[in-house]
Amino acid sequence: MITTDISEASLKVFRAGLSRFASFSEAEWVELLPYLKAMRLKKKEHFSVQGAICKYIGFIITGSVRYYHVKDGLEITGYFSFENEFVSSYKSYVTQQPAAGYIQALEQTELIVISHKNMQLMLSHPTLAFKMERFGRLVAEYYICCYEDRIASFITQTPEERYMQMLEKQGDIMLRVPQHYVANFLGITPVSLSRIRKRTLLIY
Repeated sequence: MITTDISEASLKVFRAGLSRFASFSEAEWVELLPYLKAMRLKKKEHFSVQGAICKYIGFIITGSVRYYHVKDGLEITGYFSFENEFVSSYKSYVTQQPAAGYIQALEQTELIVISHKNMQLMLSHPTLAFKMERFGRLVAEYYICCYEDRIASFITQTPEERYMQMLEKQGDIMLRVPQHYVANFLGITPVSLSRIRKRTLLIY
């Protein structure tokens, strides 16, 4: 559900997250506000679907999502995003071409979103253009680095090492994400994940 009703608390969280990429003066922030909307997703509701154009880039206030593809009828989980992270089918959002995969809420999720149309308006706005250009560039660089880290982990790390690294970054992930999604993300079976969890519990 999309709405213009955004709480002050949510805006404060969003502004802090935005400042990691671009900081806005009070005057610029006032100019920015009309371009923002709130999105609320129920558990298992999709933010983006394969074959459709992704219309939004979002910032997660509360909740979590998973990125996945479907191949031969099987879902392959590629990534998770949690609070204080941006989310989008980025290539689809930028090019306005159909998305190649899905983004689905793992739990009830609240986001602040910017539509592609509003992003284009801000990129031509006399006050906001420079900051939004910077924001777009730095977000893209950040997620390219995340993608490279993900690929490197499959080449250089064992499943157990990937599991431990995942716990370091998101300690409560096993409480929030179904185990079969986590196993799929790590490239192993749920049985193998159970063995790794038991083994690491004994060690640590």
